[in-house]
Amino acid sequence: MPSHARASSHLVTLVRWPLGIILTSWRYMWRTTPMGRREEPGSPGSDAAPQLSPQVGRDGLQLVADGWGPAFHRRYRVRITGARCSSEQLVTALREDPNRAAPTEFAHFERGDDATGWLRPGDELLVRMPGPWNGPVRVVHASPTSFRLATLDGHLEAGQIEFRAAPEDGRLVFEIESWARSGDRLSQLLYQRLRMAKEVQLHMWTSLLERVVELSGGRREGRIDIDTRWVDVEGVDALAGRPLNFDPAEIENDPPPAGWKVDQYRCALPAGSFDHARELMREYAFADPHQVRALYDADAPLEGRNMLLEIRFRGLRFAFGVRVGEVLDEMREVDGRRVHVWGWGYRTLEGHLEEGQMDYELWDWEDSGEVEFAIHVVSRAAREGNPILRLGFRLFGRGEQVAFARRACERMARLTAQRAGAENT
Repeated sequence: MPSHARASSHLVTLVRWPLGIILTSWRYMWRTTPMGRREEPGSPGSDAAPQLSPQVGRDGLQLVADGWGPAFHRRYRVRITGARCSSEQLVTALREDPNRAAPTEFAHFERGDDATGWLRPGDELLVRMPGPWNGPVRVVHASPTSFRLATLDGHLEAGQIEFRAAPEDGRLVFEIESWARSGDRLSQLLYQRLRMAKEVQLHMWTSLLERVVELSGGRREGRIDIDTRWVDVEGVDALAGRPLNFDPAEIENDPPPAGWKVDQYRCALPAGSFDHARELMREYAFADPHQVRALYDADAPLEGRNMLLEIRFRGLRFAFGVRVGEVLDEMREVDGRRVHVWGWGYRTLEGHLEEGQMDYELWDWEDSGEVEFAIHVVSRAAREGNPILRLGFRLFGRGEQVAFARRACERMARLTAQRAGAENT
């Protein structure tokens, strides 16, 4: 796009953003349309998105598997009486111009300069909205009574959405059905934690249904129904095929190259507490649950185990994947003293805000029975991912990382002493 065109586009966005937000918020607060909302857990099978035709181009598509957080299967439904058009005529009108029903002060569908006629599979549109969240989409299916869009890279969501009409008991029924997840971690934060995007989305699609009723020439019968089923697909199983977000060869040398931070922490544990401490390490119990919680398959071997770490920070929650590497169990000789070293470490997976490895070790000195807990960290900020979250990590991540390690040492010493004391009572 030429520079003058980009500047003009940015200017239009800046003007439409505040005006659109104000107008949308006003209409949202004062709307009186009756709605029935129902939410319930779903299942990966029955709530999966439709399969794409082999003829549909996959380049640039941002599908459910590419998103973050839970998957939502949602259906918006309105019943129309006295419609002056058939289901085919209604869908044809929308395929010719989606803006006939779109709440254009908030969402405006734009096609390429040379695109004409009905929407057909392969056509691409940009849904312009007030704010920095325009949504690129591609038509992936079309029929006389329906058409379906899939999101493209850069969209707030990852998934598909279908618009369809059908006769039912002398009435006309229009539905919007979507299968989607948040497109990235920032979108997930807006949708799940702040709930802003969720309410904006609901207002947008219910407003479209109201305009569809007007376009049909009929009247809405009863309320608009909104059914939502959610599936937690961002669990531990989703980490199985996720790669590391760095090359381990980069940190094999001691010290590692410039740009990597190396931290070491060590604390004394009660003498003779090695077995208790090892069990606590296996359980990841040394982590302060107010700061970090770990989800993992307890029946899976420790070596190679995938873990989903839920990070809690100032009321917000973020989930990052890590994978346990080698489990260490060996005897060493240090300054003429023999020590049994047992431990394990994990490496960060794609999507984590950090890159690197964190190792946890127990040192059991043979001559004295002394036990030590050691943490060794080689890390740096991730170079990819959402820029806003990466900025937040650069501002607060280092302090949180140091606080986690120090609390882990304190908690490990306390829990080990408690277990050893309970055994002796």
